[in-house]
Amino acid sequence: MTKVLFVCLGNICRSPTAHGIFEKMIAEAGLQNHIGVDSCGTGAWHIGNPPDDRTIAAAAGRGYDLSALRARKLCAADFDDFDYILAMDTRNLADIIKNAPDNYPGRIQLLLDYLEDDNILEVPDPYYGNGEGFERVFGLIESACESLLKELTPVNA
Repeated sequence: MTKVLFVCLGNICRSPTAHGIFEKMIAEAGLQNHIGVDSCGTGAWHIGNPPDDRTIAAAAGRGYDLSALRARKLCAADFDDFDYILAMDTRNLADIIKNAPDNYPGRIQLLLDYLEDDNILEVPDPYYGNGEGFERVFGLIESACESLLKELTPVNA
């Protein structure tokens, strides 16, 4: 099984959004036995909390249920458990790389490396913005996750 971890700062906006979107895409493709997904943050402020209310509302408006997700912090075991660790922005990426063991065999990269628009590198943090920011985040993440799923889909699936 290929396992994917989405990482943002607090694990209440961007990474749970990616988690919920990718989890639904995996289920719709019937690939639950081939691809696993989780999310976390590089910071510990929100451990145990559900996603931000605005994230949950934006998700529900697009048919995603994030209500069961709870924030957690990136930990050493994640480098043993996940094949892909995908950061939402360059700050998160730097934090992940700083904590990664030298012999980590998986991929650590930005989620938007899978976005076909080369002009956008980072998923913007909508936390301090308005509802439009959350909608933009969903669009970017959905597009990147579609490309990621294509890459991870087994040939015989």
